[in-house]
Amino acid sequence: MGTGHDSYAALRVAPFRSLIVNRFCLTLALQIQAVVVGWQVYERTRDPLALGFIGLAEALPFIGLALFAGHVADRKDRRRIALLSHCALLLCALALFVLALRPDAFAPDAVWPIYAVIFASGIARSFTSPAVIALSAQLVPRELYGNAIAWRTSTWQIGAVAGPAVGGLLYGFGSARLAYGVDAALIAVAIAFLWSIPSVARTTAPVAQPIGDSLTSGLRFVFRQRLVLGAMTLDLFSVLFGGAVALLPIFASDILQVGPQGLGILRAAPAMGSALMGVYLAHRPPFKRAGAALFLCVALFGVSMIGFALSRNFLLSIFFLAFSGMVDNVSIVVRSTLLQTLTPEEMLGRVSAVNQIFIGSSNEIGAFESGVAASLLGTVPSVVFGGAMTLLIVAITAWRIPELLRLREIRA
Repeated sequence: MGTGHDSYAALRVAPFRSLIVNRFCLTLALQIQAVVVGWQVYERTRDPLALGFIGLAEALPFIGLALFAGHVADRKDRRRIALLSHCALLLCALALFVLALRPDAFAPDAVWPIYAVIFASGIARSFTSPAVIALSAQLVPRELYGNAIAWRTSTWQIGAVAGPAVGGLLYGFGSARLAYGVDAALIAVAIAFLWSIPSVARTTAPVAQPIGDSLTSGLRFVFRQRLVLGAMTLDLFSVLFGGAVALLPIFASDILQVGPQGLGILRAAPAMGSALMGVYLAHRPPFKRAGAALFLCVALFGVSMIGFALSRNFLLSIFFLAFSGMVDNVSIVVRSTLLQTLTPEEMLGRVSAVNQIFIGSSNEIGAFESGVAASLLGTVPSVVFGGAMTLLIVAITAWRIPELLRLREIRA
């Protein structure tokens, strides 16, 4: 095209390639785990609210420790933090494997041991995210941030495509023990690739300040950056209200009647669409009108959720979920590029932790909200309501933060 854009620039950096493989294996493992946990809980309880409590069990420690985790990521060796949190996730996977080996250790319908493991997993994930995101920024030059984010996001999405499908197949044709065994093995491989990344010296030394100021500095930075705040808010509420992932076991079991194998495919569909979009974004120059693309895609995400809720055809449901993943990836890339470009390197851990509170926890809190809404309104009406609320959030954000809508190309 004559633009000089190198689509593979970030992948030419060897440590970043190792981080990409690490991210793929960890994502694959956690997605397998999520599918099996969701199906087990719904199979034992037949209660949509029980599915919501899975999200709540993970979100509470995720949110509660996020600011401290960001503080630690900006003070300590980010690679070491990531390694320790990965080891904790491995222990959680092994705990689920042991629970599957001894199903008679508790009452047949008991789900609290699963919630306990997910709670512990939330603690580990709260430290993983800011450390890995900040480490990623240390591995590539600043001018490659956008390209690195596109590849990092698409790699995550490829893992999120394969993980649910593999999880559904392992559970449907094998057993929970087999699925959790594969889960643990993949986390072990992720640890090996993270270990292979050499320690990278920071370009700036941590600023000495009281821990209280350090913990809140990320929040102050985000609230001063209206573009970042607007992008985070838009994504937060669209996922909070518009996500239907937590209710997919109900759609697979009771509405579409496709079993655990079908659940795996439904769980994989959004990530499949997102992965395709991620590869496309990695091969094209940055958006010339990033703000308009962001708002359009979040609105289309809400429309796709409404379409999925009303569908009674398995293939059509897959289409709507895949399309939701495609448009959602655009908002992820725009928001992540804004955050990483505007944030000083020495604050990346803390600001990433704030992003984790806004975005990462919105999936889990959204799962709880979906479970409550489904209990009160019914499964299909609750998803339609969530999609409509997403469209309302788009309109309100465009009204309150018009400069985000007018955002042009994001430059490092």
